[in-house]
Amino acid sequence: MPDKKQLSDSDDAPVGPEPSAAQEIAARQARASDVEATIFDGVRDREGGVVQPVRLKASDRFSFRCHKGVSCWNVCCHGADVTLTPGDILALSRHFALRPAAFVARYAVPAIHAGSGLPVAKLLMTGKDGAGPCVFMDDEVGCTVYASRPVTCRYYPLGLGALKMKGHDQREDMYFLVKETHCKGHEEAKEQSVEAFRQEQGVAPYDLINRRWIDILMKMASWRSLGGPMGKDVSTQTKKMFYMASTDVDAFRRFVFESSFLATYQIDDDRVAAIRADDETLLQLGFDWLGNVMFNDPTIAMKQDVLQRAIGAAREELGGA
Repeated sequence: MPDKKQLSDSDDAPVGPEPSAAQEIAARQARASDVEATIFDGVRDREGGVVQPVRLKASDRFSFRCHKGVSCWNVCCHGADVTLTPGDILALSRHFALRPAAFVARYAVPAIHAGSGLPVAKLLMTGKDGAGPCVFMDDEVGCTVYASRPVTCRYYPLGLGALKMKGHDQREDMYFLVKETHCKGHEEAKEQSVEAFRQEQGVAPYDLINRRWIDILMKMASWRSLGGPMGKDVSTQTKKMFYMASTDVDAFRRFVFESSFLATYQIDDDRVAAIRADDETLLQLGFDWLGNVMFNDPTIAMKQDVLQRAIGAAREELGGA
């Protein structure tokens, strides 16, 4: 297996800062337009040429079927570029009876998401320079974790993207059909709609868990193109917190309960009880908080006394009264 490369500024286990109220007030001064972005990572064919994706709606139809009898069986599982979503990490860690951090340490490598510049975990590929088969692939049976396979593998040969127009509250999901030259599944007679394929592959629960995480990647790609909040990239510490929330819910849970987080933010008692025991609920809190810190998303609110102190601190920093 290839050596695992470490993220810069992430050599140690990430330790989150206590929420800075003044920084959050300053972040509210920044604004940017939402632009089209996608977590689709640009598939390339076996000869290295870029494959042009075809955009589809949920109702559009396409022909595709993957099975053991197809001549390219398992080829797509070699040297694949699979970003692990938070939903993937929870599902796969449960498959192996591991906690998420232990799963990531064993089966993933840290990387930087190309569009957003944020740290993510990618599925480990074996062989020289990661060009070999997926760590979970077997020549005879194929995917050994098929029931818990990552959402990227579930969607293939589709890619998932999103579009959010300025002034609109909701984003519009979009899909891409990717035809790599080595893939013979497109020559199969089975035809289905995009939505039927999504249902067959069981992607809906993953999309629900990952939605806020995808929103952050999408918006960060937009902010990054404009220079980031206040004309700058987000801090290294914020990136560490994003990686922590994405890959290590136990560390993020400790941050919530052992820092001043609950004294700073308005979290009702029912939600506090839920995040103590439920990883999915904790993920949503984490990405609600990060969306607020990074982009001023109205997903979490500071307590009024904390807010007033923050306003006073911000005015003092700006030389006000």
